[in-house]
Amino acid sequence: MSAVTIAEVTDVALDELVGLYDAVGWSAYTKAPDLLRAAVAGSSCVVVARRGPRLVGLARALSDGATICYLQDVLVAPHEQRGGIGRALVRAVLDRYPGVRQKVLLTDDEPGQRAFYESLGFTEIREYGPGSLRAFVRFDASGISM
Repeated sequence: MSAVTIAEVTDVALDELVGLYDAVGWSAYTKAPDLLRAAVAGSSCVVVARRGPRLVGLARALSDGATICYLQDVLVAPHEQRGGIGRALVRAVLDRYPGVRQKVLLTDDEPGQRAFYESLGFTEIREYGPGSLRAFVRFDASGISM
């Protein structure tokens, strides 16, 4: 079996994107492939994991490069999960923004998600204590929802 390589890229083939997003069950994205392509193309940073030529993971971020980095879409193909690929993808993205103070993300409310992101140094917002931080989110009903 070939080794996994992690690399920052500027483009990913649409069929590979759709295949990976479908594999992890994120069909809301794959129902609008042109929107998915635009989202990835508009990202500040896209990092992929490949086993040989095959796309097995992806993480992307939106950032101003100075004050905030929003980590978005950390995906690993189901047959490759729990092998360190997700951790390597997140680190590769965050390593690109070492001086950025705010690194944020929004994820599902699952114990595994919490444990994974906490192991990477993230803290759930409510753990900062009463009154110190607030987080707000607004989902537009016409947009993609998971």
